[in-house]
Amino acid sequence: MTQPTLETAKAQAKTLRQALRDAGTAVSHAQALELVARQYGARDWNTLHARLEGRNGPSPLALGTRVTGHYLGQAYRGKIVGLSGREEHRRVEIDLDQPVDTVRFDSFSNWRRRISGTIGTDGRSMRCTSDGAPHLTVTTAPS
Repeated sequence: MTQPTLETAKAQAKTLRQALRDAGTAVSHAQALELVARQYGARDWNTLHARLEGRNGPSPLALGTRVTGHYLGQAYRGKIVGLSGREEHRRVEIDLDQPVDTVRFDSFSNWRRRISGTIGTDGRSMRCTSDGAPHLTVTTAPS
């Protein structure tokens, strides 16, 4: 299935909502957006929105890009040194400015200077910690 424009996806959600209402099933606009997103293979509307918005230009992530985010609950700053895969599921490797301790236990530490993970178009890993936080978040660092 080809990807629509953002405007087309929004219009499809509006049409779907009206059709469901006419058939006797009321859904909110947000629910209609979520249903349209799933039709295009996205896990939710925010993911589809980011993917479609990204079509307007190249991904801001590239080798050498300065990034910031969180890895296993720890804030980091660093530079992308490895990048592969498609836009929807990119494998990213980041060389950190300062090592981060990936263990939240007082009597044990695991310091990392380099981290990696697979992220979606929203810059978040699909894998999460037990508290529901993504393992890795990546955003471009301000200049």
